[in-house]
Amino acid sequence: MNIQQLLDDALEIAVVPSFSSIGYSVRRRLFGWTPPPADVLRGKTVLITGPTSGLGRAATDALAGLGARIVLVGRDRDRLTAVRDDLIRTHGADRFPTVVADMASLTSVRQAVTRVLSTEPRLDVVIDNAGAIFPERLESPDGFEMTFATMVLGPFTLLAGILPLLRSTTGARVVAVTSGGMYAQRLRLDDLQWEDTPFEGARAYAHAKRAQVALIREWARRVPASEVVFNAMHPGWADTPGISAALPRFYSLMDPILRTPEQGADTTVWLAADPAAAEVTGRVFLDRRPRPFDRLPTTRVSALERRRLWDVVVGLTGVADPVPESDRPPLTRRRIRGATT
Repeated sequence: MNIQQLLDDALEIAVVPSFSSIGYSVRRRLFGWTPPPADVLRGKTVLITGPTSGLGRAATDALAGLGARIVLVGRDRDRLTAVRDDLIRTHGADRFPTVVADMASLTSVRQAVTRVLSTEPRLDVVIDNAGAIFPERLESPDGFEMTFATMVLGPFTLLAGILPLLRSTTGARVVAVTSGGMYAQRLRLDDLQWEDTPFEGARAYAHAKRAQVALIREWARRVPASEVVFNAMHPGWADTPGISAALPRFYSLMDPILRTPEQGADTTVWLAADPAAAEVTGRVFLDRRPRPFDRLPTTRVSALERRRLWDVVVGLTGVADPVPESDRPPLTRRRIRGATT
């Protein structure tokens, strides 16, 4: 193990410097990061949910600068239009279609799938970024707990619907934007929707992110990397409207060392665009390097629990199983090369 890896591991163990802007700045210099090649996404199509603010907006701006056609998916038509118009002014081309969809509504997500399949001949990257912290337990239009619906059931329905388009696009990738808070949450398969557990918005958010990452691992296990690469990333602690509104005490305490949205979105952009990032599937990343799925033995998610979660989500969403267990080919995980470039 070289000195770079030792220093990186020390940061990771310490958590606070790792997740803050300190970790980003140290690792950028330590590993000599370079931006993805200019125009690397020219001629390619990216779909991103939640592109109007925070990490989603930062990633959208960066991907547009790399030449991508970007399908902007969000629930607020006016905000989507404002982002699209701003992107056109900046880049001088109208390559930013909008799709109005509420990720908490399965009907709305299915309509978005139909729209995308009818308008897009290819889909190179999907970024599952939309999320929210709710102060009290709410239910979605379909009667599901809102956090779980927005960050688990909606994204699964979206991916299940557009999977054929991803599979027909050479080198397709899926990036799920998760949260480091997931490490503290055990996946409760007996109470996924907080029906029997006292509701806490931040815990429900982290729990949904835990489920999100477990499903990304299942997607990667079931779909060959030669067809679609599936990875998750967590951005560390970034200065976003969602954090300041939902976690004001945390925001006030950490404000001096929070990452900018651009720093938080860097690994999302890297996973979406850099050639080196296509060489691994089924991992979770922070700062362009794969990280452990579990930090605490008590929150470890087993392979059996991941399969059970998949089956539960298939049942709740009502979709036909997009990759039945009997159709799953063996997964040959690619070793990552050049992950620190």
